[in-house]
Amino acid sequence: MDILDLNHVALHVQDIDVSAAFYRDKIGLPDMPRPGFTFPGAWFRIGTAQELHLIGGRTLEVVADKRGTHFALQVDDIQAAWDLMESRGASPYSRQTRPDGAFQFYVDDPDGHVIEFCQINHLDG
Repeated sequence: MDILDLNHVALHVQDIDVSAAFYRDKIGLPDMPRPGFTFPGAWFRIGTAQELHLIGGRTLEVVADKRGTHFALQVDDIQAAWDLMESRGASPYSRQTRPDGAFQFYVDDPDGHVIEFCQINHLDG
């Protein structure tokens, strides 16, 4: 068996409408069609091949942290991403440079899931 790619990330959220609006309007992910499951949800495109699947009905506490459970979105311009998140009211925090030179910051979604934004700097040339 060969692992081909990461297909999607799934997040269990409390309120599909609130979370879908956050990922669409604040983060800027485009909606995509979702099969007719019998439970509430929403799907979004991440880049060209990955997806974010929101699954409604969460009742348990979210345990997430920038050094623990989170997912990262790679961007081409970290400052532009920071400015866009601020302008959309997404409250970015913890802007830093990793030891390998990558830039990063974080945003929390309405349920407390942590999203990292990162810009990878290739230092090999």
